[in-house]
Amino acid sequence: MAAIFGKILVGMYVEIKRSDGRIHQAMVTSLDEDNDSVTVEWIENGDTKGKEIDLESIFALNPDVAPDDEIPQSLEAPPTNATKTSKLPKTRRTTAIPKPENAPRENRAAAVGTTRARPSQHTQPAEPPPPAIAPQTAVNQSLLQQQNARRKSNCVKEVEKLQEKREKRRLQQQELREKKAQEVDVNLPNYEIMCMIRDFRASLDYRPLTGNDLIDEHRICVCVRARPLNKKELMMKDLDVITVPSKDVVMVHEPKQKVDLTRYLENQTFRFDYAFDENSTNEMVYRFTAQPLVETIFERGMATCFAYGQTGSGKTHTMGGDFSGKNQDCSKGIYALSARDVFLMMKKPNYKKLELQIFATFFEIYSGKVFDLLNGKAKLRVLEDGKQQVQVVGLQEKEVRCTEDVLKLIEEGNGCRTSGHTSANAHSSRSHAVFQIILRRRGKMHGKFSLIDLAGNERGADTSSADRQTRLEGAEINKSLLALKECIRALGRNKPHTPFRASKLTQVLRDSFIGENSRTCMIATVSPGMASCENTLNTLRYANRVKEFGISPSDIPFSQSGGGGGRSELSPTYEVKELPAMENNQGGHAHQLEVVEAQWGVGSSPQRDDLKLLCEQNEEEVSPQLFTFHEAVSQLVEMEEQVLEDHRAVFQESIRWLEDEKVLLEMTEEVDYDVESYANQLEQILDQKIDILTELRDKVKSFRSALQEEEQASQQITPRRPRAL
Repeated sequence: MAAIFGKILVGMYVEIKRSDGRIHQAMVTSLDEDNDSVTVEWIENGDTKGKEIDLESIFALNPDVAPDDEIPQSLEAPPTNATKTSKLPKTRRTTAIPKPENAPRENRAAAVGTTRARPSQHTQPAEPPPPAIAPQTAVNQSLLQQQNARRKSNCVKEVEKLQEKREKRRLQQQELREKKAQEVDVNLPNYEIMCMIRDFRASLDYRPLTGNDLIDEHRICVCVRARPLNKKELMMKDLDVITVPSKDVVMVHEPKQKVDLTRYLENQTFRFDYAFDENSTNEMVYRFTAQPLVETIFERGMATCFAYGQTGSGKTHTMGGDFSGKNQDCSKGIYALSARDVFLMMKKPNYKKLELQIFATFFEIYSGKVFDLLNGKAKLRVLEDGKQQVQVVGLQEKEVRCTEDVLKLIEEGNGCRTSGHTSANAHSSRSHAVFQIILRRRGKMHGKFSLIDLAGNERGADTSSADRQTRLEGAEINKSLLALKECIRALGRNKPHTPFRASKLTQVLRDSFIGENSRTCMIATVSPGMASCENTLNTLRYANRVKEFGISPSDIPFSQSGGGGGRSELSPTYEVKELPAMENNQGGHAHQLEVVEAQWGVGSSPQRDDLKLLCEQNEEEVSPQLFTFHEAVSQLVEMEEQVLEDHRAVFQESIRWLEDEKVLLEMTEEVDYDVESYANQLEQILDQKIDILTELRDKVKSFRSALQEEEQASQQITPRRPRAL
C-alpha cells in the first residue's frame, strides 16, 4: 500500500466535512493513488451516499491517520480500541469484530482491525477489545478489501453519480430556502402563513413538467398554468399560495382561521392532464396543449383551445403573446404559434397535394352579441339555416398566406376588443375573443381551429351589480361559461344532446362540439397571490368539473423524510346555501312571463329549453333565484332583438311612406287632381302607420316591463361567496 495514505485502510471510519459545514463519520470504501483521494460512504435517511475526498481534507480532520515523517520498517499491531475511543464523542461506541465474510458493509471496519467505530444513536458500554491480529494477516485482508472495493466501484459508478447529483441538488435547494428565509422580513403581515407554506413545500419532492416528458393523446385536454407574482403583488408583499409539485398536480394553500383566531392552512389538491408552474414558457404550454390539435384540422376535424381564468391571470398573455407595457409581442402567443405550425404542415407532401387555402376570422362575443373585430367592429347576427347549421351572417374571412399576415390580423383585432372595470380587476376582459383558422378546399370547409380567450370569470360574480349593463354582462358570461362546461362534458361523454343553444358562445362554436373528429383543450390560468385565492379556487373547480379528475394521496409527491405538512382536501366540495324561495313573487313573475310569452311568441324557443336543461344539470351552482334571473335575462335579450328588428322594419317602411306621400303631394299640385283619390290614399297610409307604430309601441312597453322584471329578479339574488361558475 502506498505510503501517501498513511494509516488509512479500506473499511475504517474517518471524519469528513460536508459541503454545508456538517462533520460526521463515513466509511472508506476505496483508495485512489492516481488522484491522491479516497472514496467514502455513509447512510443518511435510509439512503447510502458517497463522495470522493482528497487526502489533505482527510488528514486535516483525522491527524491520527496521517503518515509519519519516516515510514516504520516493521508493521506493528494497531492500537487498542480503548485508546482510540477516548478521542471520540461520548455518543460513539466500539463495535465487536464480526466474521468478515458475513459482516454487513457498514461493520467491516472492525473485521480489518480498524480503530474507529460507526456512530450510533444509543450509547452502549464498550465491549472488551478483540485479540490483536497478526501483521501479515491484516495486510492480506487490507489488500483483499481493496480488490473487492475496486470491483464494486466499477459496478456502482453510475449509481453513485446519480446519488451525488441528487444530493447536490437537494443541498442547493436547501441553501436557496435558507437564503430566502434569511431575507424574509419578520414584520410581514402574513409572516406566519408564509412560514407554514414554506415548511409544507420543504416536505415535497418536486417533479415538475419538463420538455422531455411524453405528450399524451387526449380528446379533451384540461391543464392549468400558474404565473409568477407580478410587480403589483410583490409591492403589496402578497404571498404565493400556489404550488405545482409534479407535472399533473396543483396545490392551493388556502389560509383559514379557527374560532380561537388560530390561523392554519387548508391545502387543497387538484389533478389535471398537465400542470405548468411559473417557470413554464408559452412555447412549452403550446407544445403540450394546442400543438397536438393542429394536425386534427388537416384530417377534416374541428379543434378548439380555450384560455379560462380570472382577469390578470395570464389568459391574454398565453393566447396573444408577451406584453411589454402596453405593447404586445404577438409572435409568442398560441395564436401565432398555431398559425406557424399550420403553414409548416401545409408544406408536407400529403397535405400539399390537397391545395388547401387558409383563412382567418377574429370576432368577439359581448353581452350576447357578436362583433367582427376585422370589420370595424360591425355587429353580426347568428342564425341557423335549414340544415341546422349555425351561420354568423356577415363575418369576414380574410385569406392569410404567411404567419406575418396572421400577426397583423391579431394586432388589429386586439385593438378593438372590449374591456372594462370590475370588482376584481381594473381592466377586465368583458368579452370572449374568438380567433379562427379555417382550411378550405375548393370553397368548402376542410377543417377549423378555434382559439378562444374567454372573458374574466370574475365578471360572472357581478350579477347583483347596481348597473344594468354590468349585470347583463355578468349574466351572459356566467351563462356562457356554464354552457361551455356542459358542452365539453357532453363531447367527452358522447351524450346524445349538447345544450349549445344556451349561449351565443356555444352556439357559434356548435360544430366544435359535435362529431367524432372534434378535439378540445382548456388552459385554466390562475393567479398565485393570496388576495386572489378565492378566484383561483373557483377557476380550478370549474376546470376540474369539465373532466372530473380523481385525486389520491399517492398523487402528492411527498419526500421520504417529509410528512403531510398540513390538511389536504383531496376532493373539494361546494358549500351550497339555498336562498329562501319567494313563492308569491315567483308565482307573480311566472304569470307575467306567460303573458309576455303569449304576446311575443318566445315561450318554447330552443334557447330557453337548453337554458333550463343547463340549470337543471348545475343545481348545486345555480339557485332558484339565479335561474329566474337568467331566464329573465334570456327573455330580455330575445325581446331586444325583436324590438330592434321591428324598429328597422318600421324605418324601412317609413321611407316607403315618405315616397308615397311625396307622390300624393305632387299630385295635389295639378290643377284638376282627384281629391277623393288623394284622401283615400292618404287614409290608407295613415292607417298603415298607426297599425305598425301601435304594434311597435306595445312591444316597446313590454320590453320596458321586462327591463323592470330583470331588475327585480337581480335584487332577489343575495350576494354570496364567489363560487365555481
